[in-house]
Amino acid sequence: MLWYNLIPLDVLMFRDAKPFTPGERAWASSSFPPNGHAIAGALRGLLGDKVNFQLKGPFFCYREQILYLPRPLGFDGIIPLIPIAWNQKSPLNYASWDKQQPCPLSRPYPPDKDSENEEEFERKSFKYRQFLPYNIVSEYLETGKISPENWLVKEEGESQPWAIETRSHNALFEGTRQVKDADGYFVENAIRLKKDWSLAIGVDREIPTPATLRLGGEGHRVILKRCRELDAQWDNLQTRSQSNFTPGGRKLAYLITPGVFERLHDGNKAICQAWPWEWKLAHATNTNQNRGQLVAIATDKAVPISCRLRHQGDSVPAPQVFAAPAGSIYYLEQPQKLFQDSEEGTEQAKRWRQLGYSELLWISFE
Repeated sequence: MLWYNLIPLDVLMFRDAKPFTPGERAWASSSFPPNGHAIAGALRGLLGDKVNFQLKGPFFCYREQILYLPRPLGFDGIIPLIPIAWNQKSPLNYASWDKQQPCPLSRPYPPDKDSENEEEFERKSFKYRQFLPYNIVSEYLETGKISPENWLVKEEGESQPWAIETRSHNALFEGTRQVKDADGYFVENAIRLKKDWSLAIGVDREIPTPATLRLGGEGHRVILKRCRELDAQWDNLQTRSQSNFTPGGRKLAYLITPGVFERLHDGNKAICQAWPWEWKLAHATNTNQNRGQLVAIATDKAVPISCRLRHQGDSVPAPQVFAAPAGSIYYLEQPQKLFQDSEEGTEQAKRWRQLGYSELLWISFE
C-alpha cells in the first residue's frame, strides 16, 4: 500500500447525506472528513473510470509525515471501559439486562492503581486528544492501554484538525438590491484544515505526483503528494494488529474508518446496524440463534453516507446507508474476520472494503 497526502489549496466542501436545493432549505449542512466514495471519485477524475484500485483511509496527517487515527470510543473520558461480563467482581453483574443486546460496559472494578491515577488525572482540567498520533496508536495495539498523559493535546488541531467557516449566499434580481425569493438565500459550511494538517490516503498503485485533484463541491482542489514516511507507519500498525489477531483469546476490534454493515432482512429490506451481522452475540439466550463471539460494543451515533452509482451509463443517487462511526470498539471472546473480507463475501460487500470502509485494528485484552 502506497501512501499519499491530500493538501488543500483552499477550503473544502462536502455536503452531508441530506438532500439540498436552494429555496427549499436555507441551510446546506456538511460533513467531514470525506468518505471513501468522495476520495474514490476524485481519484477516478485523475486516473480514469476504468482503473481499479484499493483505498485505505482517509485519515489525518500532521506536517505531512505523522499519521493520526480517531480516538477509540471504549473510554469514559480517559478511563477504559470493559463489559461487565468480563468483570466478575463488579456489583453491576447483579443487574438485569437484555441478553439479546450487547453487554453493558463499565469502569474497571475494583479500581486498580492505574484506574485511581486516571481518575485523579481526569479531575484536572485538561484538553484531550480526539485524534491520536501513530506512536500512541502503536503503543495501544502493543499494550492495550493509553496512559493519561498520552491523552493530552500536544499539537494545535489534535482535538479537531479543521475549522468550520459559515458562508451565506445571496442571489439578487438584476439591477436591484432585492434578494430573490425562490433561491436567493442559503447558508453552507466550508471546511478549512488547520496549519500543518492534511489528509492521508493509501492506494495500492503508484500515482505520478505531485498532481492536483478536484475534491468535494464547488470545484475545490487538493495537491496529491507521495509520502513514504506513512508507508512504514501503516505497515507497522498492520503487523501489530495481525500479531494480536492470530493467537486467539479475548480481543478488542478498533474500527478506524466508518463501518458499513448492511444486510437484507424483513422482506428483503436493506438494514444497517452498528456491528457486523455475521458477529453473533456470545450471550444470546434465543435458542434459534447460535451463540457467537461478540460481547459488547462502544460506539456513537451513526454516520449517514450518500453516494452515487452507475446505472445504464448514467450516474444516479444511491440509497443512503448508515455507518458505525470511526473509533467504535468491539469486544469479542475470539477474533473474527468480517464477511466483507472472506471468500464468501459478495462483490457488493467487498466493494465497501475496497473504498476503505470498515477498517479494523486488533488489540489483545489484558
